[in-house]
Amino acid sequence: MSHRGGIKFIWGPVRALLRTVPESTALLVLSVVTGILCGLAAVVLKLSIHAIQEGLASLTGGSRLLYLVFPGVGMLLSLVIVRYVIKDNIGHGVTKVLQAVSKNESKIRRHNTWSSLVTSALTIGFGGSVGAEAPIVYTGAAIGSNLGRYCGMSYRGITLLLGCGAAGAIAGIFNAPLAGVLFCLEILLFNLSMSGLLPLLLSSVSATLVSYLCLGQVSPFAATVEPFRLQNVPFYVLLGIFCALLAVYFIRTTLSLEDRLGRMKHPLARWALSAVLLGGLIYLFPPLHGEGYNFLSPMLNGGAVDFGAADTPLSFFLDWPWAIPVFFLLVLLLKVFSMTFTNAGGGVGGTFGPTLFVGAIAGFVLATTVNLLKPSSVPVSHFVLVGMAGLMAGVMQAPLTAIFLIAEISGGYALLVPLILTSAISYGVTRLFEKYSIYTKRIAASGELLTHDSDQAVLTLMKTGSLLETDFLSVRIDASLREMVEVVSRSRRNIFPVVDAKNRFQGYVSLSDIRQDMFRTDLYDSRHVYNYMKTAPEYVHPDEPMDSVMRKFEKTGAWNLPVVGEDRTYLGFLSKSRIFNAYRNELKGFSQD
Repeated sequence: MSHRGGIKFIWGPVRALLRTVPESTALLVLSVVTGILCGLAAVVLKLSIHAIQEGLASLTGGSRLLYLVFPGVGMLLSLVIVRYVIKDNIGHGVTKVLQAVSKNESKIRRHNTWSSLVTSALTIGFGGSVGAEAPIVYTGAAIGSNLGRYCGMSYRGITLLLGCGAAGAIAGIFNAPLAGVLFCLEILLFNLSMSGLLPLLLSSVSATLVSYLCLGQVSPFAATVEPFRLQNVPFYVLLGIFCALLAVYFIRTTLSLEDRLGRMKHPLARWALSAVLLGGLIYLFPPLHGEGYNFLSPMLNGGAVDFGAADTPLSFFLDWPWAIPVFFLLVLLLKVFSMTFTNAGGGVGGTFGPTLFVGAIAGFVLATTVNLLKPSSVPVSHFVLVGMAGLMAGVMQAPLTAIFLIAEISGGYALLVPLILTSAISYGVTRLFEKYSIYTKRIAASGELLTHDSDQAVLTLMKTGSLLETDFLSVRIDASLREMVEVVSRSRRNIFPVVDAKNRFQGYVSLSDIRQDMFRTDLYDSRHVYNYMKTAPEYVHPDEPMDSVMRKFEKTGAWNLPVVGEDRTYLGFLSKSRIFNAYRNELKGFSQD
Protein backbone atom coordinates (compact mmCIF):
# COMPACT_ATOMS: atom_id res chain seq x y z
CA MET A 1 0.00 0.00 0.00
CA SER A 2 1.39 3.43 -0.94
CA HIS A 3 2.00 6.14 1.64
CA ARG A 4 -0.87 8.23 0.28
CA GLY A 5 -3.10 5.19 0.13
CA GLY A 6 -2.28 4.40 3.77
CA ILE A 7 -3.23 7.92 4.83
CA LYS A 8 -6.55 7.65 3.03
CA PHE A 9 -7.17 4.23 4.59
CA ILE A 10 -6.60 5.64 8.09
CA TRP A 11 -8.16 9.07 7.71
CA GLY A 12 -11.03 8.21 5.40
CA PRO A 13 -13.24 6.69 8.14
CA VAL A 14 -12.13 9.38 10.60
CA ARG A 15 -13.11 12.12 8.21
CA ALA A 16 -16.47 10.48 7.56
CA LEU A 17 -17.11 10.21 11.30
CA LEU A 18 -16.15 13.84 11.96
CA ARG A 19 -18.59 15.00 9.28
CA THR A 20 -21.45 13.36 11.18
CA VAL A 21 -20.93 15.44 14.33
CA PRO A 22 -21.34 19.21 14.84
CA GLU A 23 -18.35 21.21 13.60
CA SER A 24 -17.70 22.56 17.09
CA THR A 25 -17.21 18.99 18.33
CA ALA A 26 -15.07 18.01 15.37
CA LEU A 27 -12.87 21.05 15.99
CA LEU A 28 -12.04 19.86 19.50
CA VAL A 29 -10.84 16.50 18.17
CA LEU A 30 -8.90 18.06 15.30
CA SER A 31 -7.30 20.65 17.58
CA VAL A 32 -5.73 17.86 19.66
CA VAL A 33 -4.56 16.07 16.51
CA THR A 34 -3.12 19.34 15.18
CA GLY A 35 -1.33 19.96 18.48
CA ILE A 36 0.24 16.50 18.48
CA LEU A 37 1.44 16.86 14.88
CA CYS A 38 2.82 20.35 15.56
CA GLY A 39 4.60 19.13 18.69
CA LEU A 40 6.23 16.38 16.64
CA ALA A 41 7.21 18.89 13.93
CA ALA A 42 8.82 21.14 16.55
CA VAL A 43 10.76 18.19 17.97
CA VAL A 44 11.95 17.13 14.50
CA LEU A 45 13.10 20.69 13.72
CA LYS A 46 15.00 21.05 16.99
CA LEU A 47 16.71 17.68 16.63
CA SER A 48 17.52 18.29 12.96
CA ILE A 49 19.21 21.63 13.66
CA HIS A 50 21.19 20.13 16.54
CA ALA A 51 22.23 17.08 14.49
CA ILE A 52 23.47 19.21 11.59
CA GLN A 53 25.39 21.54 13.90
CA GLU A 54 27.01 18.64 15.77
CA GLY A 55 27.84 16.83 12.54
CA LEU A 56 29.54 19.86 10.99
CA ALA A 57 31.45 20.64 14.20
CA SER A 58 32.80 17.09 14.43
CA LEU A 59 33.59 17.05 10.70
CA THR A 60 35.67 20.23 10.80
CA GLY A 61 36.98 20.04 14.34
CA GLY A 62 35.42 23.45 15.09
CA SER A 63 37.53 25.23 12.44
CA ARG A 64 36.74 28.68 11.07
CA LEU A 65 34.95 27.09 8.12
CA LEU A 66 31.94 26.91 10.43
CA TYR A 67 31.78 30.69 10.35
CA LEU A 68 33.15 31.64 6.94
CA VAL A 69 31.85 29.02 4.53
CA PHE A 70 29.11 26.80 5.96
CA PRO A 71 26.41 29.50 6.47
CA GLY A 72 26.59 30.22 2.74
CA VAL A 73 26.41 26.51 1.95
CA GLY A 74 23.25 26.14 4.02
CA MET A 75 21.70 29.13 2.27
CA LEU A 76 22.57 27.65 -1.13
CA LEU A 77 21.05 24.26 -0.26
CA SER A 78 17.84 25.96 0.85
CA LEU A 79 17.83 28.15 -2.27
CA VAL A 80 18.11 25.11 -4.54
CA ILE A 81 15.30 23.27 -2.73
CA VAL A 82 12.99 26.31 -2.75
CA ARG A 83 13.72 27.27 -6.36
CA TYR A 84 13.84 23.89 -8.06
CA VAL A 85 11.89 21.48 -5.84
CA ILE A 86 9.23 23.51 -4.02
CA LYS A 87 9.01 26.32 -6.60
CA ASP A 88 7.28 28.62 -4.14
CA ASN A 89 8.25 31.50 -1.87
CA ILE A 90 8.21 30.17 1.71
CA GLY A 91 10.09 32.93 3.52
CA HIS A 92 8.60 35.18 6.23
CA GLY A 93 6.39 32.46 7.68
CA VAL A 94 4.28 34.51 10.09
CA THR A 95 3.56 37.13 7.42
CA LYS A 96 2.58 34.36 5.00
CA VAL A 97 0.13 32.97 7.56
CA LEU A 98 -1.46 36.40 8.00
CA GLN A 99 -1.78 36.74 4.24
CA ALA A 100 -3.40 33.31 3.99
CA VAL A 101 -6.06 34.35 6.51
CA SER A 102 -6.80 37.68 4.83
CA LYS A 103 -6.36 36.77 1.15
CA ASN A 104 -6.62 33.03 0.62
CA GLU A 105 -9.48 31.86 2.86
CA SER A 106 -6.93 30.42 5.34
CA LYS A 107 -5.75 27.90 2.74
CA ILE A 108 -2.04 27.05 2.84
CA ARG A 109 -0.39 24.73 0.33
CA ARG A 110 0.32 21.17 1.39
CA HIS A 111 4.06 21.37 0.81
CA ASN A 112 4.27 23.93 3.62
CA THR A 113 3.64 21.12 6.09
CA TRP A 114 7.27 20.06 5.50
CA SER A 115 9.09 22.52 3.22
CA SER A 116 9.75 25.24 5.80
CA LEU A 117 10.88 22.64 8.30
CA VAL A 118 13.46 21.09 5.95
CA THR A 119 14.88 24.32 4.58
CA SER A 120 15.06 26.11 7.93
CA ALA A 121 16.84 23.11 9.47
CA LEU A 122 19.48 23.35 6.73
CA THR A 123 19.72 27.13 6.99
CA ILE A 124 20.13 27.30 10.76
CA GLY A 125 22.05 24.03 11.11
CA PHE A 126 24.73 25.33 8.75
CA GLY A 127 24.93 28.59 10.71
CA GLY A 128 22.37 30.93 9.12
CA SER A 129 21.66 33.80 11.49
CA VAL A 130 17.89 33.41 11.72
CA GLY A 131 15.29 31.81 13.99
CA ALA A 132 13.40 28.53 13.73
CA GLU A 133 10.19 29.92 15.21
CA ALA A 134 8.62 31.52 12.11
CA PRO A 135 9.22 28.43 9.93
CA ILE A 136 7.67 26.15 12.56
CA VAL A 137 4.69 28.53 12.85
CA TYR A 138 4.23 28.32 9.07
CA THR A 139 4.54 24.53 9.28
CA GLY A 140 2.01 24.32 12.12
CA ALA A 141 -0.44 26.64 10.40
CA ALA A 142 -0.16 24.57 7.21
CA ILE A 143 -0.85 21.38 9.19
CA GLY A 144 -3.98 22.90 10.74
CA SER A 145 -5.20 24.44 7.49
CA ASN A 146 -4.80 21.27 5.44
CA LEU A 147 -6.30 19.09 8.14
CA GLY A 148 -9.34 21.37 8.28
CA ARG A 149 -9.76 21.35 4.52
CA TYR A 150 -9.37 17.57 4.33
CA CYS A 151 -12.09 17.11 6.93
CA GLY A 152 -14.48 19.50 5.19
CA MET A 153 -14.45 22.31 7.75
CA SER A 154 -15.98 25.72 7.01
CA TYR A 155 -13.83 28.83 6.50
CA ARG A 156 -14.18 29.62 10.20
CA GLY A 157 -13.18 26.06 11.15
CA ILE A 158 -10.17 26.05 8.83
CA THR A 159 -9.06 29.43 10.19
CA LEU A 160 -9.37 28.21 13.75
CA LEU A 161 -7.36 25.06 13.00
CA LEU A 162 -4.75 27.21 11.27
CA GLY A 163 -4.51 29.15 14.53
CA CYS A 164 -4.35 25.89 16.50
CA GLY A 165 -1.40 24.87 14.34
CA ALA A 166 0.42 28.13 14.95
CA ALA A 167 -0.31 27.98 18.69
CA GLY A 168 0.86 24.37 18.84
CA ALA A 169 4.04 25.27 16.97
CA ILE A 170 4.96 28.05 19.42
CA ALA A 171 4.01 25.89 22.39
CA GLY A 172 6.04 22.95 21.05
CA ILE A 173 9.19 24.88 20.17
CA PHE A 174 9.28 26.73 23.52
CA ASN A 175 7.37 24.38 25.86
CA ALA A 176 5.12 27.37 26.54
CA PRO A 177 1.39 26.59 26.04
CA LEU A 178 0.02 29.92 27.26
CA ALA A 179 2.40 31.86 25.01
CA GLY A 180 1.16 29.82 22.03
CA VAL A 181 -2.44 30.84 22.69
CA LEU A 182 -1.54 34.49 23.24
CA PHE A 183 0.55 34.52 20.06
CA CYS A 184 -2.57 33.61 18.08
CA LEU A 185 -4.80 36.07 19.89
CA GLU A 186 -2.42 39.03 19.46
CA ILE A 187 -0.86 38.35 16.07
CA LEU A 188 -2.91 35.89 14.02
CA LEU A 189 -6.57 35.40 14.96
CA PHE A 190 -8.28 38.66 15.72
CA ASN A 191 -11.73 38.95 17.32
CA LEU A 192 -11.71 35.29 18.28
CA SER A 193 -14.86 34.26 20.14
CA MET A 194 -14.78 32.43 23.46
CA SER A 195 -15.81 29.17 21.79
CA GLY A 196 -12.62 29.33 19.74
CA LEU A 197 -10.41 29.56 22.81
CA LEU A 198 -10.81 25.91 23.87
CA PRO A 199 -9.36 24.42 20.63
CA LEU A 200 -6.36 26.74 20.92
CA LEU A 201 -5.76 25.65 24.50
CA LEU A 202 -6.08 21.96 23.62
CA SER A 203 -3.70 22.30 20.69
CA SER A 204 -1.09 24.20 22.73
CA VAL A 205 -1.19 21.76 25.62
CA SER A 206 -1.02 18.74 23.28
CA ALA A 207 2.03 20.14 21.50
CA THR A 208 3.74 20.96 24.80
CA LEU A 209 3.16 17.46 26.15
CA VAL A 210 4.62 15.92 22.99
CA SER A 211 7.69 18.16 23.31
CA TYR A 212 8.05 17.22 26.99
CA LEU A 213 7.80 13.50 26.22
CA CYS A 214 10.39 13.67 23.43
CA LEU A 215 12.87 16.24 24.74
CA GLY A 216 12.12 16.73 28.42
CA GLN A 217 11.48 20.06 30.10
CA VAL A 218 14.84 21.62 29.23
CA SER A 219 14.71 25.24 28.03
CA PRO A 220 17.54 27.12 26.27
CA PHE A 221 16.61 30.08 28.48
CA ALA A 222 16.70 28.40 31.88
CA ALA A 223 17.88 31.08 34.28
CA THR A 224 18.74 31.75 37.87
CA VAL A 225 15.94 34.09 38.97
CA GLU A 226 15.99 35.93 42.28
CA PRO A 227 13.16 37.98 43.80
CA PHE A 228 12.43 41.27 42.06
CA ARG A 229 13.96 44.33 43.74
CA LEU A 230 11.96 47.55 43.79
CA GLN A 231 15.00 49.83 43.57
CA ASN A 232 15.71 48.55 40.04
CA VAL A 233 12.45 49.95 38.61
CA PRO A 234 14.16 53.02 37.03
CA PHE A 235 16.55 50.71 35.17
CA TYR A 236 13.65 48.63 33.87
CA VAL A 237 12.00 51.83 32.62
CA LEU A 238 15.26 52.72 30.88
CA LEU A 239 15.40 49.21 29.40
CA GLY A 240 11.87 49.64 28.03
CA ILE A 241 12.86 52.85 26.24
CA PHE A 242 16.08 51.26 24.96
CA CYS A 243 14.14 48.26 23.62
CA ALA A 244 11.64 50.55 21.89
CA LEU A 245 14.40 52.44 20.07
CA LEU A 246 16.01 49.15 19.10
CA ALA A 247 12.63 47.83 17.89
CA VAL A 248 12.22 50.80 15.54
CA TYR A 249 15.79 50.26 14.31
CA PHE A 250 15.11 46.52 13.90
CA ILE A 251 11.91 46.98 11.87
CA ARG A 252 13.10 49.78 9.62
CA THR A 253 16.58 48.40 8.97
CA THR A 254 15.28 44.92 8.19
CA LEU A 255 12.62 46.05 5.71
CA SER A 256 14.89 48.63 4.07
CA LEU A 257 17.76 46.16 3.65
CA GLU A 258 15.38 43.51 2.29
CA ASP A 259 14.16 45.98 -0.33
CA ARG A 260 17.71 46.88 -1.35
CA LEU A 261 18.83 43.27 -1.69
CA GLY A 262 15.56 42.35 -3.39
CA ARG A 263 16.49 44.65 -6.29
CA MET A 264 19.18 42.15 -7.28
CA LYS A 265 17.25 40.06 -9.79
CA HIS A 266 19.71 37.19 -10.20
CA PRO A 267 19.30 34.78 -7.25
CA LEU A 268 22.84 33.36 -7.45
CA ALA A 269 24.39 36.84 -7.43
CA ARG A 270 22.25 37.75 -4.43
CA TRP A 271 23.26 34.52 -2.72
CA ALA A 272 26.97 35.11 -3.38
CA LEU A 273 26.90 38.65 -2.01
CA SER A 274 24.83 37.64 1.02
CA ALA A 275 27.03 34.60 1.74
CA VAL A 276 30.23 36.66 1.68
CA LEU A 277 28.79 39.39 3.90
CA LEU A 278 27.22 36.91 6.31
CA GLY A 279 30.39 34.84 6.57
CA GLY A 280 32.44 37.95 7.28
CA LEU A 281 30.07 39.13 10.01
CA ILE A 282 29.97 35.74 11.73
CA TYR A 283 33.75 35.41 11.51
CA LEU A 284 34.21 38.77 13.27
CA PHE A 285 31.30 38.25 15.68
CA PRO A 286 30.79 34.51 16.45
CA PRO A 287 27.59 35.13 18.51
CA LEU A 288 25.88 35.85 15.18
CA HIS A 289 26.32 32.19 14.21
CA GLY A 290 22.99 30.32 14.02
CA GLU A 291 20.31 31.23 16.51
CA GLY A 292 22.94 32.36 19.01
CA TYR A 293 21.05 30.96 22.00
CA ASN A 294 24.14 29.10 23.28
CA PHE A 295 25.79 32.46 24.00
CA LEU A 296 22.91 33.46 26.28
CA SER A 297 23.22 30.65 28.82
CA PRO A 298 26.17 32.15 30.79
CA MET A 299 24.43 35.53 30.76
CA LEU A 300 21.37 33.95 32.30
CA ASN A 301 23.22 31.98 34.94
CA GLY A 302 26.10 34.19 36.00
CA GLY A 303 28.84 32.36 34.11
CA ALA A 304 31.77 33.78 32.18
CA VAL A 305 30.54 35.43 28.99
CA ASP A 306 31.70 33.68 25.81
CA PHE A 307 32.88 36.06 23.07
CA GLY A 308 33.93 33.29 20.76
CA ALA A 309 37.28 35.07 21.20
CA ALA A 310 39.37 32.19 19.92
CA ASP A 311 37.68 32.51 16.54
CA THR A 312 37.63 36.27 16.03
CA PRO A 313 40.35 38.72 14.93
CA LEU A 314 38.90 41.16 17.47
CA SER A 315 40.42 39.27 20.39
CA PHE A 316 43.10 41.97 20.82
CA PHE A 317 40.43 44.45 21.88
CA LEU A 318 38.60 42.20 24.34
CA ASP A 319 40.94 42.85 27.28
CA TRP A 320 39.63 46.41 27.61
CA PRO A 321 37.23 46.74 30.62
CA TRP A 322 34.47 48.12 28.43
CA ALA A 323 34.98 45.46 25.77
CA ILE A 324 31.97 43.41 26.91
CA PRO A 325 29.22 46.03 26.44
CA VAL A 326 30.84 47.50 23.30
CA PHE A 327 31.32 44.09 21.67
CA PHE A 328 27.78 42.97 22.36
CA LEU A 329 26.32 46.34 21.39
CA LEU A 330 27.86 45.77 17.96
CA VAL A 331 26.47 42.23 17.97
CA LEU A 332 22.91 43.38 18.61
CA LEU A 333 23.16 46.09 15.94
CA LEU A 334 24.66 43.72 13.37
CA LYS A 335 22.25 40.85 14.09
CA VAL A 336 19.68 42.62 11.92
CA PHE A 337 22.14 42.60 9.00
CA SER A 338 23.18 38.96 9.45
CA MET A 339 19.51 37.92 9.67
CA THR A 340 18.58 39.82 6.52
CA PHE A 341 21.62 38.53 4.58
CA THR A 342 20.59 34.97 5.50
CA ASN A 343 17.04 35.38 4.23
CA ALA A 344 18.02 37.41 1.16
CA GLY A 345 20.62 34.81 0.17
CA GLY A 346 18.06 32.02 -0.04
CA GLY A 347 17.97 30.86 3.55
CA VAL A 348 14.69 30.17 5.31
CA GLY A 349 14.21 31.52 8.81
CA GLY A 350 12.31 34.07 10.79
CA THR A 351 12.71 37.22 12.83
CA PHE A 352 11.22 35.74 16.01
CA GLY A 353 14.47 34.13 17.18
CA PRO A 354 16.65 37.14 16.30
CA THR A 355 14.20 39.35 18.19
CA LEU A 356 14.66 37.26 21.32
CA PHE A 357 18.43 37.23 20.84
CA VAL A 358 18.73 40.98 20.29
CA GLY A 359 16.43 41.68 23.25
CA ALA A 360 18.54 39.45 25.48
CA ILE A 361 21.74 41.19 24.37
CA ALA A 362 20.11 44.59 24.89
CA GLY A 363 19.30 43.69 28.49
CA PHE A 364 22.80 42.32 28.96
CA VAL A 365 24.47 45.45 27.55
CA LEU A 366 22.41 47.76 29.74
CA ALA A 367 22.95 45.71 32.91
CA THR A 368 26.68 45.34 32.24
CA THR A 369 27.03 49.08 31.65
CA VAL A 370 25.19 49.90 34.86
CA ASN A 371 27.35 47.44 36.80
CA LEU A 372 30.55 48.90 35.35
CA LEU A 373 29.47 52.34 36.54
CA LYS A 374 28.17 51.05 39.87
CA PRO A 375 29.28 47.46 40.63
CA SER A 376 26.64 44.83 41.52
CA SER A 377 23.77 47.26 41.07
CA VAL A 378 21.50 45.08 38.95
CA PRO A 379 21.16 41.31 38.33
CA VAL A 380 22.29 40.62 34.76
CA SER A 381 20.09 37.53 34.27
CA HIS A 382 16.95 39.52 35.09
CA PHE A 383 17.74 42.15 32.48
CA VAL A 384 18.56 39.55 29.85
CA LEU A 385 15.13 37.97 30.31
CA VAL A 386 13.23 41.24 30.55
CA GLY A 387 15.10 42.55 27.51
CA MET A 388 13.76 39.64 25.47
CA ALA A 389 10.21 40.57 26.39
CA GLY A 390 10.83 44.26 25.82
CA LEU A 391 12.10 43.84 22.27
CA MET A 392 9.38 41.31 21.42
CA ALA A 393 6.74 43.78 22.61
CA GLY A 394 8.19 46.43 20.31
CA VAL A 395 9.12 44.46 17.18
CA MET A 396 6.09 42.15 17.16
CA GLN A 397 3.77 44.57 18.97
CA ALA A 398 2.49 41.67 21.06
CA PRO A 399 3.18 42.61 24.70
CA LEU A 400 1.12 39.85 26.32
CA THR A 401 2.84 37.17 24.26
CA ALA A 402 6.21 38.67 25.20
CA ILE A 403 5.43 38.80 28.92
CA PHE A 404 4.11 35.28 29.32
CA LEU A 405 6.50 33.62 26.86
CA ILE A 406 9.52 34.81 28.83
CA ALA A 407 7.85 33.98 32.13
CA GLU A 408 7.06 30.44 30.92
CA ILE A 409 10.35 29.55 29.25
CA SER A 410 12.47 30.88 32.10
CA GLY A 411 10.33 29.97 35.07
CA GLY A 412 10.64 33.65 35.87
CA TYR A 413 7.19 34.52 37.16
CA ALA A 414 8.98 36.31 39.98
CA LEU A 415 9.85 38.90 37.31
CA LEU A 416 6.26 39.48 36.25
CA VAL A 417 6.26 43.13 37.39
CA PRO A 418 9.41 44.17 35.46
CA LEU A 419 8.30 42.08 32.48
CA ILE A 420 5.00 43.97 32.36
CA LEU A 421 6.61 47.35 32.99
CA THR A 422 9.35 47.04 30.37
CA SER A 423 7.09 45.44 27.76
CA ALA A 424 4.39 48.08 28.20
CA ILE A 425 6.89 50.93 27.87
CA SER A 426 8.58 49.36 24.86
CA TYR A 427 5.26 48.70 23.15
CA GLY A 428 3.92 52.20 23.84
CA VAL A 429 7.06 54.03 22.72
CA THR A 430 7.43 51.88 19.60
CA ARG A 431 3.84 52.68 18.60
CA LEU A 432 4.75 56.36 18.55
CA PHE A 433 7.08 55.63 15.62
CA GLU A 434 5.74 52.43 14.08
CA LYS A 435 2.02 51.73 13.87
CA TYR A 436 2.52 48.17 12.63
CA SER A 437 4.71 45.24 13.64
CA ILE A 438 7.47 43.76 11.50
CA TYR A 439 4.98 41.07 10.44
CA THR A 440 2.19 43.40 9.41
CA LYS A 441 3.83 46.56 8.08
CA ARG A 442 3.96 45.48 4.45
CA ILE A 443 0.53 43.81 4.55
CA ALA A 444 -0.99 46.96 6.03
CA ALA A 445 0.48 49.04 3.20
CA SER A 446 -1.44 46.86 0.72
CA GLY A 447 -4.71 47.20 2.68
CA GLU A 448 -4.96 43.45 3.31
CA LEU A 449 -4.37 43.35 7.06
CA LEU A 450 -6.90 41.89 9.48
CA THR A 451 -7.09 43.92 12.68
CA HIS A 452 -8.86 43.89 16.04
CA ASP A 453 -11.33 46.37 14.52
CA SER A 454 -14.30 44.18 13.50
CA ASP A 455 -15.46 46.55 10.76
CA GLN A 456 -12.01 46.76 9.22
CA ALA A 457 -11.47 43.02 9.54
CA VAL A 458 -14.75 42.21 7.79
CA LEU A 459 -13.95 44.64 4.97
CA THR A 460 -10.55 42.99 4.58
CA LEU A 461 -12.16 39.57 4.19
CA MET A 462 -14.56 40.83 1.52
CA LYS A 463 -13.18 40.57 -2.03
CA THR A 464 -14.16 43.12 -4.65
CA GLY A 465 -14.06 40.59 -7.49
CA SER A 466 -16.58 38.30 -5.78
CA LEU A 467 -19.14 41.12 -5.45
CA LEU A 468 -19.04 42.10 -9.11
CA GLU A 469 -22.44 42.43 -10.84
CA THR A 470 -22.34 41.60 -14.54
CA ASP A 471 -26.01 41.61 -15.56
CA PHE A 472 -25.95 45.21 -16.81
CA LEU A 473 -26.54 45.35 -20.58
CA SER A 474 -23.98 47.58 -22.27
CA VAL A 475 -24.49 49.85 -25.28
CA ARG A 476 -22.04 51.24 -27.80
CA ILE A 477 -21.20 54.92 -27.50
CA ASP A 478 -22.27 55.57 -31.12
CA ALA A 479 -25.55 53.60 -30.87
CA SER A 480 -28.76 55.41 -31.84
CA LEU A 481 -31.66 56.07 -29.47
CA ARG A 482 -33.57 53.35 -31.36
CA GLU A 483 -30.92 50.78 -30.48
CA MET A 484 -30.82 52.11 -26.93
CA VAL A 485 -34.56 51.61 -26.47
CA GLU A 486 -34.27 48.07 -27.79
CA VAL A 487 -31.59 47.32 -25.12
CA VAL A 488 -33.80 48.89 -22.44
CA SER A 489 -36.64 46.58 -23.38
CA ARG A 490 -34.43 43.53 -22.63
CA SER A 491 -32.84 44.80 -19.43
CA ARG A 492 -33.82 44.30 -15.81
CA ARG A 493 -31.56 47.13 -14.63
CA ASN A 494 -31.87 50.89 -14.91
CA ILE A 495 -28.19 51.60 -15.60
CA PHE A 496 -26.51 50.93 -18.94
CA PRO A 497 -22.71 50.99 -19.27
CA VAL A 498 -21.44 52.68 -22.40
CA VAL A 499 -18.45 51.09 -24.15
CA ASP A 500 -16.47 51.61 -27.34
CA ALA A 501 -15.64 49.06 -30.02
CA LYS A 502 -12.92 47.55 -27.80
CA ASN A 503 -15.24 47.21 -24.78
CA ARG A 504 -13.51 50.06 -22.95
CA PHE A 505 -15.73 51.84 -20.46
CA GLN A 506 -16.73 55.36 -21.56
CA GLY A 507 -19.55 56.25 -19.18
CA TYR A 508 -23.09 55.22 -18.41
CA VAL A 509 -26.70 56.06 -19.21
CA SER A 510 -29.46 55.75 -16.63
CA LEU A 511 -33.09 55.06 -17.45
CA SER A 512 -34.13 58.44 -16.07
CA ASP A 513 -31.83 60.19 -18.58
CA ILE A 514 -33.72 58.88 -21.61
CA ARG A 515 -37.21 58.46 -20.17
CA GLN A 516 -38.59 61.66 -21.74
CA ASP A 517 -37.31 60.76 -25.24
CA MET A 518 -38.06 57.05 -25.21
CA PHE A 519 -41.50 57.48 -26.78
CA ARG A 520 -40.54 60.13 -29.29
CA THR A 521 -39.95 58.01 -32.37
CA ASP A 522 -38.97 61.05 -34.37
CA LEU A 523 -35.75 61.24 -32.31
CA TYR A 524 -34.86 57.55 -32.63
CA ASP A 525 -32.35 58.05 -35.46
CA SER A 526 -31.18 61.60 -34.74
CA ARG A 527 -30.22 61.07 -31.12
CA HIS A 528 -27.34 58.86 -29.99
CA VAL A 529 -26.10 57.36 -26.75
CA TYR A 530 -23.36 59.96 -26.38
CA ASN A 531 -26.08 62.62 -26.14
CA TYR A 532 -27.27 61.09 -22.85
CA MET A 533 -24.04 59.61 -21.45
CA LYS A 534 -22.58 60.63 -18.07
CA THR A 535 -19.02 59.98 -16.91
CA ALA A 536 -18.43 57.85 -13.84
CA PRO A 537 -17.24 59.76 -10.74
CA GLU A 538 -14.77 56.98 -9.88
CA TYR A 539 -13.55 53.64 -11.18
CA VAL A 540 -13.06 50.46 -9.14
CA HIS A 541 -10.51 47.76 -9.96
CA PRO A 542 -11.26 44.04 -9.44
CA ASP A 543 -8.40 43.49 -6.95
CA GLU A 544 -8.88 46.75 -5.06
CA PRO A 545 -9.14 46.48 -1.24
CA MET A 546 -12.69 46.91 0.03
CA ASP A 547 -11.84 49.75 2.39
CA SER A 548 -10.55 51.73 -0.62
CA VAL A 549 -13.77 50.95 -2.49
CA MET A 550 -15.87 52.18 0.43
CA ARG A 551 -13.91 55.42 0.55
CA LYS A 552 -14.77 55.98 -3.12
CA PHE A 553 -18.46 55.39 -2.45
CA GLU A 554 -18.35 57.78 0.48
CA LYS A 555 -16.48 60.44 -1.49
CA THR A 556 -18.75 60.33 -4.55
CA GLY A 557 -22.10 59.58 -2.90
CA ALA A 558 -22.74 57.12 -5.74
CA TRP A 559 -24.87 54.01 -5.35
CA ASN A 560 -23.13 52.13 -8.18
CA LEU A 561 -19.55 52.35 -9.45
CA PRO A 562 -18.10 50.70 -12.58
CA VAL A 563 -15.42 48.04 -12.26
CA VAL A 564 -12.76 48.19 -14.97
CA GLY A 565 -9.69 46.12 -15.74
CA GLU A 566 -6.52 46.96 -17.57
CA ASP A 567 -6.85 49.62 -20.27
CA ARG A 568 -10.23 50.53 -18.73
CA THR A 569 -11.89 47.35 -20.03
CA TYR A 570 -15.46 47.16 -18.71
CA LEU A 571 -16.07 44.28 -16.29
CA GLY A 572 -19.26 45.14 -14.40
CA PHE A 573 -20.65 47.29 -11.61
CA LEU A 574 -20.33 47.30 -7.84
CA SER A 575 -23.36 48.39 -5.83
CA LYS A 576 -23.68 49.58 -2.24
CA SER A 577 -26.64 47.30 -1.63
CA ARG A 578 -24.69 44.17 -2.55
CA ILE A 579 -21.71 45.29 -0.44
CA PHE A 580 -23.98 45.89 2.58
CA ASN A 581 -25.59 42.46 2.20
CA ALA A 582 -22.19 40.79 1.93
CA TYR A 583 -20.97 42.78 4.92
CA ARG A 584 -23.87 41.58 7.07
CA ASN A 585 -23.24 37.96 6.04
CA GLU A 586 -19.51 38.22 6.74
CA LEU A 587 -20.16 39.85 10.10
CA LYS A 588 -22.48 37.02 11.14
CA GLY A 589 -19.84 34.41 10.36
CA PHE A 590 -17.07 36.54 11.84
CA SER A 591 -18.75 36.90 15.21
CA GLN A 592 -20.35 33.46 15.36
CA ASP A 593 -19.91 31.66 18.68
